Order: sequence, then C-alpha cells, then structure tokens
Amino acid sequence: MIWCVEDDAGIREIELYTLRAAGFEVRAFADGASFWEALKKERPELILLDVMLPGLDGMELLHRLRQHPAYASIPVIMATAKGNEADRLQGFDFGADDYLVKPFSMMEMVARVKAVLKRCSPVARALGFNGLHLDSASHKATLDGERLPLTHKEFKLLEFLLAHPGTAFSREQLLTEIWGQDYYSETRTVDMHIRTLRQKLGAWGECIETVRGVGYRLEKMAWSIESSDPS
Repeated sequence: MIWCVEDDAGIREIELYTLRAAGFEVRAFADGASFWEALKKERPELILLDVMLPGLDGMELLHRLRQHPAYASIPVIMATAKGNEADRLQGFDFGADDYLVKPFSMMEMVARVKAVLKRCSPVARALGFNGLHLDSASHKATLDGERLPLTHKEFKLLEFLLAHPGTAFSREQLLTEIWGQDYYSETRTVDMHIRTLRQKLGAWGECIETVRGVGYRLEKMAWSIESSDPS
C-alpha cells in the first residue's frame, strides 16, 4: 500500500491513477492531519509526502514519523517544488529516503517508488555485537539493555556496518548505500553522522574505525546475526 499525501487535487489524482496502473494499492490524503490519524489504524509500505501542506507540513510530518517507534522504518519519498540543495539536505537529514522535485514525470515517480521499496525492504533481522542489539522490524537499538536515541540515518548507517563487519567502505559508498545514489552532497555528511553515532555509542563507538585514505570499517570481533524472512 502506497500513501500519497498531496494537497493539490489534480496532482493527487494523477499520482493515484499512475500508481494503480503500475500495480500498487494506493490511498491518498489532502492534508497532514488526516494522514496522521489514518496511521493509527493502518501502516503503509511507503509514503509519498508533499512538503507544502496545509496545517502540518511535510517536514514536520517526516520528523514525527522518524521519532515514532512504530513508524520510523516506513520509507518516505518527499515531493516538493523546492528544488534547491538546502531543501533536499533538510529532507534527507530529517530521514527522507528519496526526493522528487516538481514538476516530475509519473514514470520517474514509479521508478523511484520501486527503487526505494527495493532498497528499504530488507529481510527482517536482529543484529547483535558486543552488547549492542538492533532490530530492523521495530527500528530499535539498545546497548547493554539501554535504548539508544538514534536518528533514522544513524540507525541505517550502524545497521549497514553491523551487517558487514571487517569490510572497509568509502564515504562515497556509504552515501550511496544509506542516502541513495541520487543524493548529491559532500562526503562530510558521512563524517558528521559517524561522529554523532560514535558519541551516542560511548566506548562502543571505538569499534567503528577510520580507515585512512578509504573511509570507515566496523572492527571484526565477536559478533552474531540472526535473520528471519517475514514472508
């Protein structure tokens, strides 16, 4: 089920028509309040979220989604007429999985929906490593039994490193894996997220090593992984 949150009736209808023609089940909302109320009863696979909405705007809704344990892992594609880099960066920093700049073609929209669903729908799994535990289904991270206040991107970054212990990744690779291949920004974005992640992990953060001239690597020590396919 794809949810479209768009206040322009014309755009909303063509999004619905196109996504249904592509084989998706779709539900639409004209404002953030009705969308948020519907979340209490049903959970979508992906949200196509307009930034400029009456009342609660898209950025505020995205922030609420990423702060809520039940909704934090739902993929979100932001759609807006604002195409400058600052707006895109804000959306990604808030936890957006992709970005569409109006006017966009319906073929592009469908392609991005499919790409994000593929990228953001991993096998449900629990990762464990030296007292650290991540659960992708609940989007919950704990260290020695204490809940870690990770942002959406920090969680995804740590999850990726945990799934590939001992492998060194460049900053460019991490940008592509966590932010998506269409995310254009300086590699310092990765550095800033690594820094805050290390701070939140305390002494455990030392396990995330800086590989000079390359990027970052999770030290390969005693670790475990358990996976379960929800299907």
